[in-house]
Amino acid sequence: MNSRRLALLAAASLVLTGCAIGPNYRRPAAMPGAAPTPAAFKEAEGWTQAAPSDAVSRQDWWKVFNDPVLDGLEAQVVVSNQNLAQAEAAYRQARGLLDQQRAALFPTVNLTGSGTRSQSPSGFTGAGGSLAPAARPINIFSTAVGGSWDIDVWGRIRRQIESAHAKAQADAADLANATLSAQAQVAADYFQLREADEEKRLLDETAKGYADNLRIAQIRTKAGTAPLSEELTAQAQLNSTQALAADLVRTRALLEHAIAVQLGKAPADLTIPAATWSPVVPAVPVSLPSTLLQRRPDIAAAERRMKAANALIGVNEAGYFPDVLVSGQYGFTSTVFNTLVNAANNSWSIGGAGVENLFNAGATGAKVRQARAAYDAAVAGYRGTVLTAFQQVEDNIAALRVLGSEYELDLAASQEADRAEDLTNKQYQVGTIDYTTVVVNQNTALAARRTVLQTARTRLVALVTLVQALGGGWSAT
Repeated sequence: MNSRRLALLAAASLVLTGCAIGPNYRRPAAMPGAAPTPAAFKEAEGWTQAAPSDAVSRQDWWKVFNDPVLDGLEAQVVVSNQNLAQAEAAYRQARGLLDQQRAALFPTVNLTGSGTRSQSPSGFTGAGGSLAPAARPINIFSTAVGGSWDIDVWGRIRRQIESAHAKAQADAADLANATLSAQAQVAADYFQLREADEEKRLLDETAKGYADNLRIAQIRTKAGTAPLSEELTAQAQLNSTQALAADLVRTRALLEHAIAVQLGKAPADLTIPAATWSPVVPAVPVSLPSTLLQRRPDIAAAERRMKAANALIGVNEAGYFPDVLVSGQYGFTSTVFNTLVNAANNSWSIGGAGVENLFNAGATGAKVRQARAAYDAAVAGYRGTVLTAFQQVEDNIAALRVLGSEYELDLAASQEADRAEDLTNKQYQVGTIDYTTVVVNQNTALAARRTVLQTARTRLVALVTLVQALGGGWSAT
């Protein structure tokens, strides 16, 4: 009979928990003021798409650069990066909280057992005040299985689970976003390091030519066929070029150290050998803005936080309604341990309780208003993240398009500067121009060559930033 009552009570609670207090989540429009998402990126007009178009959808997005050294560095990011380790621990913490909230849906069952031995004190009885003998010690043993169940009539616990689940998903997206950011930073630093290598090689080769010019100027000065100023100018030109090369050694060291930290290593534990660099900018597909909303992990995280905040509205609105709790216990009590578990010694109880807050000076309403304000803030944060994402894609598409044209102009300018340098050298050798003109043209040619390398590096870094803005290898699963 008792078990039948318990079953009926459980069934009734399941019927009562068919709905949950609070608004059901619906994703709001991504754009402020419910403006529609743009159909296409403005700056993508005339953009050359990659073939095949899924090139950036691969998890290892950096392989489009076809650089084995970069591949090896990127493979170490997820394994050793300490920021990622911190984000991963935060995700596991969120999963633990989610499991904790889910457990609140089920009854709590406990087993208790106790044993006591006691004796009542002796007392005075009778007209003569004679001392009565002490009572004999008594043993009492008991054991019981008890349970309690907070019946989620109004959906407070289920809303808490919904919020915890959304927060766990947001933390998973945060982990993906931290991974993508670390991978992009390693790639950007790597391309800057390679450009420093190539620029150092260029300066070293140029310095060798300037050293030859200095020796010639010294010979001419000693022979009296050239003024001392020619030798001094050649010396200054050589020293300036060597100083630029030395500064690139410092720049390269800083970049190598930064990459080591991104890999979770001490700077002393990473050495990236110098190598020749052939900057090639691969084509990368640009998805539609609506697709971007699904590809960016930071957008996914912001959207999940909206859902978590929405669920907390229901958690706080449940405070307007009574909390229903059922409890029960079944056990045995005896003065003899050997006969403790005996039908004659059993005891049981079952009951229910309801708690309704009649007055709390408006605290419940204040909590609901706070939860709604937190949701509104999450919506604003989500829309701000979306707008920033659109801006980053537009910025880098425009940058790559302009940098492509700029690179071609810089390359043409460098070629013309090389021709001018060669021409002035020949004119100087036959004595038709002075050495100052030669130095000016040599410096112009060197600056043009350096500009070509720097523009190539800027293009690659902009492409890395675009890949990051597009969501990299992020997968919605």
